[in-house]
Amino acid sequence: MRKGVIRVRHMVSRSCAALFLSSLLALPVGAADEAPAKSPKPAKPVIAVYNLDGLLSESGQQEPDMLSMPDFSASRPLTLLDLTLSLEAAAEDPEVKAIVINPDGAEMDLAQVQEIRNALLDAREAGKDVWVYSESLTNRSALLGSSANHFALMPESDCDFSGIHSESLYFKGLLDKIGVQADVIHIGDFKSYGENFYRTGPSEPALRQEEDLVGSIFDDIVNDVAEGRKLAPDKVREVIDRGTLTAKEAKEAGLADDLLYRTGFNEKLRETYGKDADFDDSYELPDLDGPKVKGLMDILKLMFAGDKSSKDGEDYVAVVVVDGDITDESIEPVRREIIKLIKDDKAKALVIRVNSPGGSALASEVLWEATDTWKKTKRPLVVSMGEVAASGGYYVSSGADHIFAEEGTITGSIGVVGMKFVFGGAMEKLGITSHTIQRGKNAGTMSVIRPFSEQEADLVRKSMTEVYGTFKKRVTDGRGKHLKGDIESLAGGRVYSGTKALEIGLVDEIGGLGDAIDYAADQADLDGPDVRLLPEPKSALEGLFSKPDKDDGEIIHLGNPASASAKLRSEILRSGIAAALPAGTRHAVIRLAHRLDAFHNSQVLLLAPDISVR
Repeated sequence: MRKGVIRVRHMVSRSCAALFLSSLLALPVGAADEAPAKSPKPAKPVIAVYNLDGLLSESGQQEPDMLSMPDFSASRPLTLLDLTLSLEAAAEDPEVKAIVINPDGAEMDLAQVQEIRNALLDAREAGKDVWVYSESLTNRSALLGSSANHFALMPESDCDFSGIHSESLYFKGLLDKIGVQADVIHIGDFKSYGENFYRTGPSEPALRQEEDLVGSIFDDIVNDVAEGRKLAPDKVREVIDRGTLTAKEAKEAGLADDLLYRTGFNEKLRETYGKDADFDDSYELPDLDGPKVKGLMDILKLMFAGDKSSKDGEDYVAVVVVDGDITDESIEPVRREIIKLIKDDKAKALVIRVNSPGGSALASEVLWEATDTWKKTKRPLVVSMGEVAASGGYYVSSGADHIFAEEGTITGSIGVVGMKFVFGGAMEKLGITSHTIQRGKNAGTMSVIRPFSEQEADLVRKSMTEVYGTFKKRVTDGRGKHLKGDIESLAGGRVYSGTKALEIGLVDEIGGLGDAIDYAADQADLDGPDVRLLPEPKSALEGLFSKPDKDDGEIIHLGNPASASAKLRSEILRSGIAAALPAGTRHAVIRLAHRLDAFHNSQVLLLAPDISVR
């Protein structure tokens, strides 16, 4: 069980409050009050209910879509931190008798599922009942169900607990047809990002590391389900390999406890805890609805509203999220928050949640420098890795005092890739010609009309080698004696699961965001501190009318360039064609659109290979 630091602001036990009130009422105030005091009524049992629906956000930020009609919804998404704090509060609260999870409507990655599962196991250890209900048996519901002492499936459940599947798309054939060439240079045999554009399948090193990664994550899923359900791992593998499974067979195999429709599940909860039980579906969660907006006057009020950020003067642990590809645009708000926190004496520790496959080498270095500046204040710096924290994502993590990763986290990928897309062939097919005038022998290195010349490729490779050397130095300086082996044997672009990364010293501990916060609080000698996710989560509407940040004292600022890919991403997401694509394909296309900024702004990239486990 985790140390269990109580971190939820203003949480007071209902039972304690009731006892205090009853003791006041029982005090003698005169002869007329000498009759025996009545025993206080027992507090109603509280059942914390979580109907997870939609995206479980890392940062809680939503960008307004400027290409479509304004969205006047003021709600913001539930964040992983919201849910983590609520679950830990439920585990600590003596009035909470049970936790109920319905995950069917949620969009969660594997690392988030593993975090929630561990929080539920902590609740079990604290003596709480855990109930999970699902209409389908998948990796996600099986993992969550393995943490419960009451796991129910719908009798006609769709059972797709058949293992994990990783599928990579290769675009060489398409690019050949349209006359586009990907000119890619790698530093590190295993640095396979870019192969998707100039090969029709993986290279031997790429295939080998993907097999190892998928195998490691699969073993972790099998072992976690087996342990939770008290089954032999071989039994779980045998069930998975059946391919098709009915809900009845899943129950007979020991993967579920009951087959119930939702009405039956609800009736069983009421029978177990009584009709007076408080089924609380917002237990210690923030109000996600935001300000009510019904017309123009409400919008005007929002525009001129004051800063609602907390300013209560408490010491706190700050949580800042690096989410998505690392570009000049994406790191600007992250760096700004870190610089502001450096000057805030109440910020006693910093937890950086990294969920990123990397991106621009230069932007990664800029963000690393901000974290290094924080470290010079001698306050704790802790990293919590999400679904992926690889290449540039590992670069910005490497200087932390302590690194947490989930078993299924994809990390490592210490290597460098240089690339550009060459459109000369496509232009020729379209009847477009070009004429070049150049001063400076290497001025045209990044021309998109032709590939790198041999001399230009040597120059790019030299620059990449320098970046690779800096990358390895950042890792060795940050990780030091923790590394199990020579840095070159661990680098070269090799990708690892969280479990394997722990073995070789790239991370310090298997755990989630809650564990990272607990560790940071302990290192800062904080008992039950306030925890703040920064920037403060807000809806798209609130973001549209938010006020500019106050002067942070910097003379020159990091630019916040307009994203060339933002419009493309918006169009893809809204496109009816994109919506018709299979989920994996749509995810790959959107991911490529996210990376256009890194391609455009830098010739040297710290990007992990596209390994997506579903």
